[in-house]
Amino acid sequence: MLRLFWLISLSVGAAGQFDFYLLSMSWSPRYCSSAAGERDQAQCGGQRRYEFILHGLWPQYERGWPQNCASSQTLPNALVEKMMDIMPSRRLIRHEWEKHGVCAGLSAPEYFGKARAAFSAVRIPSTLQSPRNARTVSPMRIRDEILAANPGLPKTAVTVTCTGRFLSEVRVCLGHDLKGRACSAEVTRQGCRLEAIIVQPVR
Repeated sequence: MLRLFWLISLSVGAAGQFDFYLLSMSWSPRYCSSAAGERDQAQCGGQRRYEFILHGLWPQYERGWPQNCASSQTLPNALVEKMMDIMPSRRLIRHEWEKHGVCAGLSAPEYFGKARAAFSAVRIPSTLQSPRNARTVSPMRIRDEILAANPGLPKTAVTVTCTGRFLSEVRVCLGHDLKGRACSAEVTRQGCRLEAIIVQPVR
């Protein structure tokens, strides 16, 4: 049964045929405190200190998600460079296009334009704007702060994930029109179950 669920979740799928988008925003301080982050000069070694970065805009089914859809679309180098301000990893940008973006059924400029619009539309609460000190807080409190800053989002549209004891990502479920919608049960289950997690300060 678990194997069947895994196969459903990782189905290849057809470009443009999906139910909703999942906007994934990664908390950069978590990554920059890792061994990989210490070696990543683009995201963690420059003068800019990132808070949330765009991880991706993922087409989803109500159960599972398409990936690596067949496509003849290409990703221009100029577009990769254009996305670096909110997605500071050329490898990540290319990976997201090849795994998720091609399944949206859009051209690369259209897809990344949509991803930028979705990311830019989410207002970040003051508690998550360039924090200088670590904060211990419940995942539900973080979700509620995001919802309070974005009153148009349904309560069930936001999921907070963690890596160990630390905030990792905030994920927002969106319709094809980029308006907030309820997350599927599968996305909700991916949320952090700890009573309290640490929000690391910007680095």
